[in-house]
Amino acid sequence: MVNIKLPDGSVRSFDHPVTVAEVAASIGAGLAKAALAGRVGKQLVDLSHRIDSDAELSIITDRNPEGLEILRHSTSHLLAHAVKELFPEAQVTIGPVIEDGYYYDFSYKRPFTPEDLAAIEKRMTEIVKRDIKVERQEMPRDEAVKFFSGMGEKYKAEIIASIPSNEPISLYKQDNFIDLCRGPHVPGTGKLKVFKLMKVAGAYWRGDSKNEMLQRIYGTAWAKKEEQDQYLHRLEEARSEEHTSELQS
Repeated sequence: MVNIKLPDGSVRSFDHPVTVAEVAASIGAGLAKAALAGRVGKQLVDLSHRIDSDAELSIITDRNPEGLEILRHSTSHLLAHAVKELFPEAQVTIGPVIEDGYYYDFSYKRPFTPEDLAAIEKRMTEIVKRDIKVERQEMPRDEAVKFFSGMGEKYKAEIIASIPSNEPISLYKQDNFIDLCRGPHVPGTGKLKVFKLMKVAGAYWRGDSKNEMLQRIYGTAWAKKEEQDQYLHRLEEARSEEHTSELQS
């Protein structure tokens, strides 16, 4: 028997190991649809995570701060997926969450143009419409190094090679795109509906000016379109005020 204690103090019992998604579905269809991830004890996990012993569980939705961060992190993977489909020769590096959004760094033979950004954002929307399942996989460190080296992703291979050899490596797969990541992530690309690419900037690999200059694509992502609209409006107002100040000085 697996006993799952929920935040309201109630307990749900199952006679077999159960996934976070299955617990959410047992609570209600609305929660199952809104669920993005879970927290088992203090650990954030995917909806596919199996619970095989008594545990405390919180279901994470976009109403939770962690939910918004997961949406943004998953959108950074969506960005990289779109770039690889459009520009197969581009190499992916890292793509973390930052305040109000995310970025992803790429190595590519030429600078990305505004037209490229528009095409990438359009492809991201197409991938969302496909609602591709996002799957977590684990791989031994040395095997993961060989895997990414074989794909020609030397930056990923370098990152993984710096991880202790006894640590399993977690990967996230959506269609033909596979990325190194601790997770958790949304269960499918269809959850990522509110985003916008903002700009491209330069960034040195691993922050070292002796290394290659990469291209950093910045984006923003939100749970609701109104929230993104408000954010973009605030940015526009700030730019307008800055411009006015410059004219007056």
